Amino acid sequence: MVDRSMPPGFKIPEQVLLTEPTKRTLKNGVSLYFIPTPHLDVVKLEVIMPINRANYVPEEGLIPFFTLNMLLEGTHDLSSDALDDFFDYYATEVEVVSGYEQQGLSLLTTKKHFREVLPVFRSLFTEATFPEKELSKRKSQKKLTIAIQQEQTGARANQLVRKALFGALHPFGYVSEEAHVDLVLRDNILAYYHGSFRVLPELFVTGNLSDREMQDIETQFDSLPFEGNSGNSGIFQPVPDKRIYEERPASLQSSIRMGQILIPKSHPDYHALTVFNTALGGYFGSRLIKNIREEKGYTYGISSYLGSLSSTDYWMVLADIKKGFAEATLIEVYKELKLLTQSPLGKEELETVRNYMIGHFLSQFSNPFDLMGRFKKIHLQGLGYDYYENQLQFIKNFDPSAIQAIGEKYFNEDSIREIIVGA
Repeated sequence: MVDRSMPPGFKIPEQVLLTEPTKRTLKNGVSLYFIPTPHLDVVKLEVIMPINRANYVPEEGLIPFFTLNMLLEGTHDLSSDALDDFFDYYATEVEVVSGYEQQGLSLLTTKKHFREVLPVFRSLFTEATFPEKELSKRKSQKKLTIAIQQEQTGARANQLVRKALFGALHPFGYVSEEAHVDLVLRDNILAYYHGSFRVLPELFVTGNLSDREMQDIETQFDSLPFEGNSGNSGIFQPVPDKRIYEERPASLQSSIRMGQILIPKSHPDYHALTVFNTALGGYFGSRLIKNIREEKGYTYGISSYLGSLSSTDYWMVLADIKKGFAEATLIEVYKELKLLTQSPLGKEELETVRNYMIGHFLSQFSNPFDLMGRFKKIHLQGLGYDYYENQLQFIKNFDPSAIQAIGEKYFNEDSIREIIVGA
């Protein structure tokens, strides 16, 4: 009999066994990656493409946004309402996939209904109509969103830290303005949709699909027209100022952001960097939480994280702070960075961080859909599954001195950009 009064023992796996997706290449050169789910009759199909930056102009930076987000506003055969009714009838979800570098659509449906919904999903990539009436509504909504973001300290700080890290003229540092919304015309959207939207698509498929259903996907997408060049996003040009400050005297809080460009996942130091960041502010028991939340009481929550791009990763600290304590919070963050650099992790903290990271690592592979998400994360940076195998081994066996060295090597106070929005 199992003793239910005792929790199961904690056991660290020796290795993680990952099933790589099988790859097919369609007649038009499009790559399809497939992970089967024999015991789960749910299907997820993602069509992911790089955002075309070949003719990027900041004032027209909203054209890709409106194009992507209006794909469900109607096709040549179905109106917006008819599309909604169709997908609802077949218990299907179609969602926008949007990031700094990639965009696309995802389809989530059942095996039973997959063949019925696939052609309609495919039509969104070539038959969207972008009705003028719906565009007008979307533009009004976007203007309202921009106005609200200007007022919210957190949203404004997020805009400014992107500008600080990547540069105001870079697509990643672009901050939309209400005047930019007025420049979005239906003719511009149609031109982008037909000439620049479909670039080097890749298909990511997870589900219990037969050979016939896989052939359906190939039949639908091997005729998809696309461009072979997405252009270059350009070189990051961080703003020269170390700090950007926007005063909001009436605000009851200040939002702070700190950040810098670091190294890509392919770099030999990257796994040590993830441990350093976790100890600093990557989980709820981190040093930033203990100091700034629990001891000082400046904020309800503060965290640090590593963001991913195809060429590199970036590091950021985020917090909303009680009015009047933003400067003190920045001082404490630098203090914790320095302490983590000057002395190695103690035994208790080391084991806490190690166990947390292993548990978090394993939770990211709990189902086939997670597995495909993990695959995409490394695939888009040109890495293989050995990245995860090496990561697990590093977390299990890292030397505290290696983590200590990371802080000294990469975190220089002069290179960190600071954002304060508030009082």
